[in-house]
Amino acid sequence: MSKTISITAISSISPLGNNPETVWEKYLNNQHCFIEKDFGNQKAFAAVLDAASKEEIESIRQFDIKYKSLDPSVLFAIAASRKAIAQSGWTKNDIFGVNLGSSRGATELFEKHHQEFLATGKAQTLASPTTTLGNISSWVAHDLQSQGPDISHSITCSTALHALLNGVAWLRAGMADKFLVGGSEAPLTNFTIAQMKALKIYAQSKEELDVWPSRALDFEKKQSTLILGEGAAVCCLEIGKSANALAYIEGIGYATEILEHNISISAEALCFQKSMKMALANTNADEVDAIVMHAPGTKAGDLTEYKAIQKVFGSQLPLLTTNKWKIGHTFGASGMLSIELAIMMMQRQHFIGVPFVPVQQSKKVIKKVLVNAVGFGGNAVSVLLSL
Repeated sequence: MSKTISITAISSISPLGNNPETVWEKYLNNQHCFIEKDFGNQKAFAAVLDAASKEEIESIRQFDIKYKSLDPSVLFAIAASRKAIAQSGWTKNDIFGVNLGSSRGATELFEKHHQEFLATGKAQTLASPTTTLGNISSWVAHDLQSQGPDISHSITCSTALHALLNGVAWLRAGMADKFLVGGSEAPLTNFTIAQMKALKIYAQSKEELDVWPSRALDFEKKQSTLILGEGAAVCCLEIGKSANALAYIEGIGYATEILEHNISISAEALCFQKSMKMALANTNADEVDAIVMHAPGTKAGDLTEYKAIQKVFGSQLPLLTTNKWKIGHTFGASGMLSIELAIMMMQRQHFIGVPFVPVQQSKKVIKKVLVNAVGFGGNAVSVLLSL
């Protein structure tokens, strides 16, 4: 059985848009996607879907009467998955697995149903089936009429990359030939924003944040500037070296932090050190051209990941970047959106940096990119991609 894994398609729906051309155009400019809006009795920055993406989601909601009761996180996943399957060339005769996850699942619907229960003491008939975690993968599998295994999971912010790990494991075990993997998140709700503010990590409305509300990858920032965004991203995996591969998965790594408290991570992110070393097991560190960091915008999180990279790569660091300064943290979907950025940079041979950090010397060729993700619980994943 071949150990080579091809990524034959990748698709997303996010504040950057709903097609690759739009996404890349928005990556090329130095404008973020944040707006300040009301969440109940609080104001907060957030990154919301653009108009075209909202229109696409509404068309899916109207596609079938059953879809009208689905949470946005499910609709986001359906939108991204339909496009990925079309791009891959897979047909209804292809047997493929589906593994999609989410950090928080049906966030908007769950909060809505819970508020109604508190007010009336009753729950609606569809409150349970439309808010279960398996809701995302099962509806995507239904929409695509897939015939393979259907898996859901939640591993907080590294959910999408854990889906990729699962897909690789199934393919290399010979239990499937093709797998659709990714994550979806619709976390822009009153309670979710309030939770992040309670942790003292959310970006505050201050004058110094007017230009760059999220200062992800800024190691000199005086406060955390995490901002939430919404979206979904999926990719199609195939065993072997496909003729239409966008990129190959050259290495995978994973590790779990020993926690001191519920959201802790060690000063030098030991979980990231272990996951990166595992992903680089068959690759020299100096072959890595760039790293798309997790870098959520928190003061401690960004710095500890950077220290971990220094430990693994020494003084000759690859180019470092993140997309969270532009679209915020999309929780369970974030890792696959980082994979998308990595593939785009390799395809177009153009490094997308962070505008408020010192300019890094660009490399002429970007052939290998490492992507990191980690979530509450210290569950780190690193994926090495190559052309």
